Amino acid sequence: MSSAPTPSAVREIADGYAFTGPALDLGAVLLDGTAHRDAQVRVPLGVLNRHGLVAGATGTGKTKTLQLIAEQLSEQGVPVFLADVKGDVSGVAAPGVPSERTGARAAEVGQDWTPQGCPVEFYSLGGQGAGIPIRATVTSFGPLLLAKVLDLNETQESSLSLVFHYADAKGLELYDLKDLTAVIAFLTSPGGKEELRTIGGLSAATAGVILRGLTVLENEGAGAFFGEPEFDTAELLRTAPDGRGVVSVLELPAVQDRPRLFSTFLMWLLADLYQELPEVGDLDRPKLVFFFDEAHLLFKGASKAFLEAITQTVRLIRSKAVGIFFVTQSPRDVPSDVLAQLGNRVQHALRAFTPDDAKALKATVSTFPRSSYDLGEVLTSLGTGEAVVTVLSEKGAPTPVAATRLRAPRSLMGPIDAGALQAAVDASPLTARYRDAVDRESAYEKLAARAARPPAVEPGPAPGPREPAEQEEPAGAGGLLGSLLSNPTVKSFARSAGRQLGQEISRSLFGTSRRRR
Repeated sequence: MSSAPTPSAVREIADGYAFTGPALDLGAVLLDGTAHRDAQVRVPLGVLNRHGLVAGATGTGKTKTLQLIAEQLSEQGVPVFLADVKGDVSGVAAPGVPSERTGARAAEVGQDWTPQGCPVEFYSLGGQGAGIPIRATVTSFGPLLLAKVLDLNETQESSLSLVFHYADAKGLELYDLKDLTAVIAFLTSPGGKEELRTIGGLSAATAGVILRGLTVLENEGAGAFFGEPEFDTAELLRTAPDGRGVVSVLELPAVQDRPRLFSTFLMWLLADLYQELPEVGDLDRPKLVFFFDEAHLLFKGASKAFLEAITQTVRLIRSKAVGIFFVTQSPRDVPSDVLAQLGNRVQHALRAFTPDDAKALKATVSTFPRSSYDLGEVLTSLGTGEAVVTVLSEKGAPTPVAATRLRAPRSLMGPIDAGALQAAVDASPLTARYRDAVDRESAYEKLAARAARPPAVEPGPAPGPREPAEQEEPAGAGGLLGSLLSNPTVKSFARSAGRQLGQEISRSLFGTSRRRR
């Protein structure tokens, strides 16, 4: 590798990674094709909530790098979440297989390699594929977040919010997509016109846009994701009995061609965690670290609202001691506003076969701190399992840029077989809690029962004149306002100091409702 630092510069690089607190070991400084095992490249445990990026061309070792980091986090007692789009990360659950190649790599980088798997839980979206099903209710999502997923405009978003409020007031529970569809269909039907006036109006055109969006979402597989039992995101923060962090692997091969479903899940998951976790600032170690493999699928075709929500999440969630790592082929796959929030970088080799590739290479080089490397040359000559690294030091300053030969993961570098994965799912104590979908009576069933009633049992207008009386309770006012004010729960909230009301019924900037535990 030409245009590299001198041996004395290698020592200076190593000094930049000589941290005093707990840290993860990435590998050894690389000079002219030789790994200097006495010059170790590390990342402090306490800065992993500052987020990161693992990038590089196909086949350069990105997945093995995230596996290496994940298993060390687990060993340090930090829970990890992995989004496994291609199905090749499940091996983190099993010990690695000793080989001549692994032994040679360990000797080169000064690694004491012994095979070891991690405590792992496997999940799937709504039971699509192997894993414990993850579901969420439509109410938990809330109208603002769902509007972002459906890419609604402000008027349509406002109308959707009114529908949610109507459903809340009338006791029409929104657990799955058919519940929400039924409420909208009722409000735009002849029988629902009177009710429609009480919530300020919902045009047929707006209702049509929302219903079409829900149909598309359902066709992309989201129907299985919305429902009960709802997944408690606190499950992702668990540690094993031996103190190691549990690695939660979301198996996505079955839905990798439906990025809208994955994006929907991600927005809800992060929003829910953001609301539930307390502000803690910078701790000596994160509470949870996310790895989103194949991040280009996350951002591809995403709406502006979705990108804004992700940017806000990345910026704000670090104060909850949650770190996010994006794993993708090129830094260009990540929006610049998000990329600016990623303090830790592991850049594997890039290819420059086309003018666009050369342009991307130049842009990538410009994002690194100044160094004695010719990064344009280095990044195109790195081998598999080698990367250019810069992270944040314990003081929050960027470390020296270091060409690095990375350590080998101690867990299995490849997927475990389907039988072993299913056995792990069957043995999990969470399987009994989340496996079987529950379809309780909710808006769909209640509205269907109302439609089946004979017209004779429908109550008519109240007979006689109705004089307003200030001393009367507003329970007989009818419509949304009357129902709200006559509801004992709402009255109880109204008598409180207002704090509980805000906590329970307000919507966050992410558009989700608070979880009712």
